[in-house]
Order: sequence, then C-alpha cells, then structure tokens
Amino acid sequence: MTRGVLALFLALAGIFIIDQNIKALFLGGYRFYSDCIDLTLVYNKGVAFSMFAFLESWLKWLQLLLIAGVVIYVLRLKKTCYMFPVGILVGAGLSNVYDRFVHPGVVDYVYWHCGFDFAVFNFADVMIDVAVLWLLLLNLKAHWCKTGS
Repeated sequence: MTRGVLALFLALAGIFIIDQNIKALFLGGYRFYSDCIDLTLVYNKGVAFSMFAFLESWLKWLQLLLIAGVVIYVLRLKKTCYMFPVGILVGAGLSNVYDRFVHPGVVDYVYWHCGFDFAVFNFADVMIDVAVLWLLLLNLKAHWCKTGS
C-alpha cells in the first residue's frame, strides 16, 4: 500500500507542477494563433463549458471537498492499481482549483476552432480525461485490479 500512496503522490505532484508551469507561460504573455488552434489566455469561472459559474467562490470549496472525498475513498479501497490514475486526477484537479484561489478563474489556453468551435481547455483538463478513462478501463476489466494489487 505504501508504494501505491507514493505513486499517487508522485503523479499528483508531477501533474500539478507541469500544469502550473505551462500556465505560467500564458500568464507571462505567450500567445499563438493558427487556422485550427489558438493558444491564448482565458479565465474559466466555471467548470467544463463554464457550467456552475454561478457558484462563484463556492465552487473552489466544493471542488476541494470532492477531491478530498476521492482521495479518502481510494485510500480506503486499498487498490494499489487505482493510485497512479487517481494521483493524475487529483493533481490536475488541484491545479485547476489552485488557479481559482490565485487568479480570476481557471487558466485555460487551448482553443480548438478547426471545423467546429470547442471549449477552451488546458493540460490539466486533458489529464483529468485521461485519468477518468484509465479508471473506467480498470473497472471494466476487474481482473486487472484486485484488492492490494
């Protein structure tokens, strides 16, 4: 179990550090525009597609509570194979919540507009998607993840 907690912490710290460093580039003024993708600073006051923006400052506290619940649940579950993807999920989530405390909203910067307009997103958002997909696969293939493994 100790190895699992270490994996969770390393994934969390790594994703958080990578995401905050990428965001620092855009906060420092970096911009790029092309026919399909714009890399430009946008503050998202809600969650995906700006949902729940009406919660304003309550949103960051609700997200912290949800993240804490996920960590407690996974630690009690004692399935080591969940630790790394949950570390990715929590690191990305904490990075976005951290933005809410120090900026006017979550720092987003990737705007896809090739063929259709898509929501502006960031590295942490992609890592959340990867982690959720990884956890879904672990649950669909239960033999990949046994208690204590």
